[in-house]
Amino acid sequence: MKNIIESGKAILGIEFGSTRIKSVLIGPDFVPLASGSHEWENDFVDGVWTYSEDAIRTGFQASYADLKKNVEAACGVKLTRLGAIGVSAMMHGYLPFNERMELLVPFRTWRNTMTAEAAEKLTAAFQFNMPQRWSLSHLYQAILKDEPHVKDIRFLTTLAGWAHYWLTGEKVLGVGDASGIMPVDTAAMDYDAARVKIFDELVSGKGYPWKLKDILPRVLNAGENAGCLTPEGAKLLDPDGDLQPGCPVCPPEGDAGTGMAATNSVRPRTGNVSAGTSIFSMIVLEKPLSRVYPEIDVVTTPTGMPVGMVHCNSCSSDINAWVGLFREFAETMGFTVDTGEIYTRLFKKAMEGDPAGGGIVSFNYLAGEPVTGLAEGRPMLLRQPDAKMSLANFMRVQIYASMETLKYGMEIMNREKVAIDKVYGHGGLFKTEGVAQNLLAAAIHAPVTVMETAGEGGAWGIALLASYLVQKQENESLEDYLDQRVFGGMKQKTVSPDPVDEKGFDDYMAGFTACIPAQQAAVDGWKA
Repeated sequence: MKNIIESGKAILGIEFGSTRIKSVLIGPDFVPLASGSHEWENDFVDGVWTYSEDAIRTGFQASYADLKKNVEAACGVKLTRLGAIGVSAMMHGYLPFNERMELLVPFRTWRNTMTAEAAEKLTAAFQFNMPQRWSLSHLYQAILKDEPHVKDIRFLTTLAGWAHYWLTGEKVLGVGDASGIMPVDTAAMDYDAARVKIFDELVSGKGYPWKLKDILPRVLNAGENAGCLTPEGAKLLDPDGDLQPGCPVCPPEGDAGTGMAATNSVRPRTGNVSAGTSIFSMIVLEKPLSRVYPEIDVVTTPTGMPVGMVHCNSCSSDINAWVGLFREFAETMGFTVDTGEIYTRLFKKAMEGDPAGGGIVSFNYLAGEPVTGLAEGRPMLLRQPDAKMSLANFMRVQIYASMETLKYGMEIMNREKVAIDKVYGHGGLFKTEGVAQNLLAAAIHAPVTVMETAGEGGAWGIALLASYLVQKQENESLEDYLDQRVFGGMKQKTVSPDPVDEKGFDDYMAGFTACIPAQQAAVDGWKA
């Protein structure tokens, strides 16, 4: 490790997640050498889910500082040189800038569900599903509301694109992240020209001094040059001044693309499910879907292959809240408990529960869920009068709730007969062996594989994309690079769906679907 650090061959990946900014340092053999992190939370300000500019910048620095400290503690040397850098972040959202690169409104994150009118109108105009969280939906909603800042926009990007600009001064995006701004033409590896024209015609009467293509980042394929770390970028990332500029930086990607890289699911007929604060599935399509589905987004891999995506805003947050309650109860009873042990024991207990949930239904909706047609959410627990309120049933239902909305959308792909050879699970939900992995297989009716890197997540994935930039051979595709050089021989475990769990989850979903009107009634009657 020390030799790799001192020789400047270590590769850095940093990802802005919903609750953590994680940094991972890997060697030329792709093995993590060290990591660092910074915990953070979004704020709900004036009805908008956001992270402040200061929180983004200081969190970026704090995550790297933690990594740097851990490197020095482990091998006694300062981290001063890097072989390459990659930056990733939560996709979508709204970050408009003026000509001085000043943020015009607070960051509107993917979690917001305020763009229903714009998303509906763009979907009709484009004949392409435009989800509410996509950047262009946010832009068009601001236009429909005649927000005064729109005339001053000179650049529109994602969180990963903004951080990349800090490091390099380049206004670029990887194609996967760009495909979450608006539709891309995978053949041209650029924004879909016909739909760019449609958008410009929609807003032509407003008299803005820009055309859409003028304000969007340049689109890059995985492995293309996206700039180098500038002296200003090095100083921003490492205010101590130890980090030297000059190393190459790969195209910035969204968390969907890094999840695909981290799970080797970039070829057609492969897919992955990322489960953390949000949960989403990414299935690389062999052929187009038969029609437009509002429940399914079409984005791309980091190399531009079309991907069917079911994205759900809520996953583990409600489980975390319940675990906090159980921990508080244990401490009230005089017990000292490890939080990780609570998760492990409760997750294992879930597998003892009734396959159908025992008459209990849970909604983990901390925010709206467009997949089920809800603009806002209210976490809810419902049960039949004769339900068996056991700990096992309760926990099984909590895990079902973390993936119930995903299953709701994935059943469409099942009916479309989308070919799936393998699905990889990654993220914190899969840390307890034999629980979420097994229930996800039941949910999507397909085998699910978890690899030993499942907990590394997107920071490792963007580090792999940075390594591809500097280590690929001539004409070596990303697909082959991952297959043959990164994942060959890696430990993994695959489980097939248990028919009992499949039927149980299907039966649970009948109750869940029946209770969706109750969730809507709670939203209507209990205003946040």
